[in-house]
Amino acid sequence: MPRRLPEKNRQSKRRSRHFRGRRYRSAPIFQSAPVKEGQELEVVIDDIGSRGDGVSRIQGFLIFVPNSKIGERIRVRIVKVERKFAIAEKIND
Repeated sequence: MPRRLPEKNRQSKRRSRHFRGRRYRSAPIFQSAPVKEGQELEVVIDDIGSRGDGVSRIQGFLIFVPNSKIGERIRVRIVKVERKFAIAEKIND
């Protein structure tokens, strides 16, 4: 047998579960990447990714560089640009 609620709670008006009155910024979901394929840049490796690649950031955009170490300042060429990250290769000067 289901439990009965006290009389005052049963009669009270329920709140809506919707977020009424809250307005969120209308930021675009997809922003264009700050780099393009074939572009050459000089970057500093900030971190190491889960696969062992060096990670650099430009305006919050991730750039993965294989065979690099933390703290290394290198010149790279962007090979592939995805939605949230790019893959680059080292350029030997």
